[in-house]
Amino acid sequence: MMEQIDSSGMEQPRAEVAKLIFSCSGAADAGEIADRAARQLDAEGDGTMSCIAGIGGEVGRFIEAAKAASTILVIDGCEQDCARLTLKRAGVVEKVRHIRITDLDKKEGNEKVSVSVGKVVEKAREKLAS
Repeated sequence: MMEQIDSSGMEQPRAEVAKLIFSCSGAADAGEIADRAARQLDAEGDGTMSCIAGIGGEVGRFIEAAKAASTILVIDGCEQDCARLTLKRAGVVEKVRHIRITDLDKKEGNEKVSVSVGKVVEKAREKLAS
């Protein structure tokens, strides 16, 4: 996550970022893939990964940054859509583009997710470009 250091030496999310990326980081395989894809997108400059726990914890600076973003990409692992719903609960619904890992994988039940991080990154870039 690209951050800036404030006068106290604490890392702070940038107040105005064109594209923010939030991901599920749940315990299931799909959550891990969502997290890894978001980190790769951040590292490669496609957007800035931000903290979905900060949104859920009602940390003002994270909510303000999300509301100021021009685009928000949410990568959820499964049909529970925890990351998307966390943003919705915080009043951040506009500008959201959503990907669900299990929709890309098309497996039924509790089978291991086999979609690659690369496939998720590719789909994310399509969403960010639209």
